[in-house]
Amino acid sequence: MLLPHLLAAASFLIPAVAAGDKTTPLVPRTWNGKKYACKCYYGDACWPSASEWKTLNNTVSGRLVPFIPPEAACHNFFNGTLFTIPTYNAAQCADVTTNYPVEQWINDQDAALMWRSWTNSSCVPTTNPSTPCTPGYYGIYIIRATTKSHVKAGIDFARRHSLRLIIRNTGHDFMGRSTGWGALVINVHGFQSVEFTSSYRGPKKEPYTGSAVTIAAGVQGRALLRLAAAQTPPVTLLTGECPTVSVAGGFVQGGGHGPLTTIFGFAADNVLSFDVVTAAGTYLTANAHQNADLFYALRGGGPGTYAVVVSATFKTFPDVPSAGATLYINSTLTNSSTVFWEGVRIFHGFANELIDAGLYTLYSLGPQMLRVKPFVAYNQTATQLDAVLAPMRAKLEAAGVPFTMAPASGYGTFLGLYLDLFDDERAGAPLLTGGWMFGRRDIAERNDAIVEAMKVALSPRADLVDKGYMVGHIFGPGHGVSKAKGAEAAVNPRFREASDLLLYNLPLPADSSIAQEDDIQDLLSNTVDRAMMRAAPDGLAYINEANPYMEDWQTHFWGPKVYPKLKKLKREWDPEGLFYSISTPGTEEWHVIEYGERLCKKL
Repeated sequence: MLLPHLLAAASFLIPAVAAGDKTTPLVPRTWNGKKYACKCYYGDACWPSASEWKTLNNTVSGRLVPFIPPEAACHNFFNGTLFTIPTYNAAQCADVTTNYPVEQWINDQDAALMWRSWTNSSCVPTTNPSTPCTPGYYGIYIIRATTKSHVKAGIDFARRHSLRLIIRNTGHDFMGRSTGWGALVINVHGFQSVEFTSSYRGPKKEPYTGSAVTIAAGVQGRALLRLAAAQTPPVTLLTGECPTVSVAGGFVQGGGHGPLTTIFGFAADNVLSFDVVTAAGTYLTANAHQNADLFYALRGGGPGTYAVVVSATFKTFPDVPSAGATLYINSTLTNSSTVFWEGVRIFHGFANELIDAGLYTLYSLGPQMLRVKPFVAYNQTATQLDAVLAPMRAKLEAAGVPFTMAPASGYGTFLGLYLDLFDDERAGAPLLTGGWMFGRRDIAERNDAIVEAMKVALSPRADLVDKGYMVGHIFGPGHGVSKAKGAEAAVNPRFREASDLLLYNLPLPADSSIAQEDDIQDLLSNTVDRAMMRAAPDGLAYINEANPYMEDWQTHFWGPKVYPKLKKLKREWDPEGLFYSISTPGTEEWHVIEYGERLCKKL
């Protein structure tokens, strides 16, 4: 077997720490003249011995594997941290090349990430097998976990040896939290159980007794909605607009918005209970009546921050007839930039009205291209949706803006709408992402300024004209949310008065250098982010879809009232900092040094 062979080889190189539960001290290190205390990495004296890795493998039923990127099949060799091995396989390379942009394929890999800028793009599909393939910022070992005992074993091992630990689910991760150089990775995508109930029975004090579903960590949105619609009677629930997002993972831990958010709030507003493994390796249930402080933190307080969620229970709702519509303004209709942007201004100016009518709206915005797909009207007819959109149509027509908007379509179920109108995203492109959510007052009073900021995101510099790209989500997370004591999720209160979450992407050059990446990051932070903030001062940032390096992320993500609570809970539930996710509560003292490699505390 490959694993014991490699571990045996490694054991000749690296001394072992003593067995037992005592935590290995952090490793002293100096970088750029500053002193740090770092997690334990391969090459350090504290790195676990081959026999200790073998024991871990036995504990997790042989589910510990050394990381080899699937892209290695296109290269003659994988030059890994632990070993160099021949990897070229023409058939496998063809499969990888075909599937590299396919989101579900990425999700199903051990550790691959959808946005490869966070992996250092150091091993990609190629037609030249002699090019190097190295690990980049990926981990060293993967635990393909399928039980909570596997998760506990990984947590205990990482804590005992002071290893960097990564929790990876689908790799749908704009901010690089699902990967980390030299880490032990626990992959929870194998958790796939689903159990529905028509009458939820929680703790005795729990007032909610309606329908619910308990889902394991790896269950993805589209598959879950299909199962929900097959119930008698059919039900639905909060999922992401992207069909492959896992609902019980970082989605709900960051808040979780989707097509039903305007009606029912965030996923974090609708979760009833979590089953978790803590940083201490303890199995716990967290809900409004048991471990209520942890329950609060897990509902929007930051993904991968307080504990590992292995399953969660959510409210479900009737799957009812719904309506959808689309709108297009693009270069096939007009080549006039002035006319195009007037169309964007008119469309975006209706955001508050769309929300007040109960709608969710997803749109994409690129060079001379506005694609609104779809407008979603849950529990409304096509006639009702057309009536909501009529004032927008009239205003576009009066302004002389050419557009394509067919009459709204009615669907027998919300699932039918979702399957027809929501698309998978494409994976693989090297890019950086930022995001800003506009407040209702921003849109009502400053819509023109917001549109000007969108132009900056599209063309932030003379050498990047029309190179940006945006995706917007118009929803109202303040609608349909309980005001009862203890019901509030750990999200920024400004969300409840916000209307449009805009994501903006800037491309990285192929095989970009550190200097080039720093340049684009600086442009994102100091040009595009600042333009959005100036245009919409009532806005905020969404923890799962933003620039992790933005100034004062604590305030932008959570606000001055929520953030101190979460930082305190982080210290209580993870005092040693076992779980690290960039720009989440309590991470201020941790830094990734040596150009994206070691995770360390500054001394």
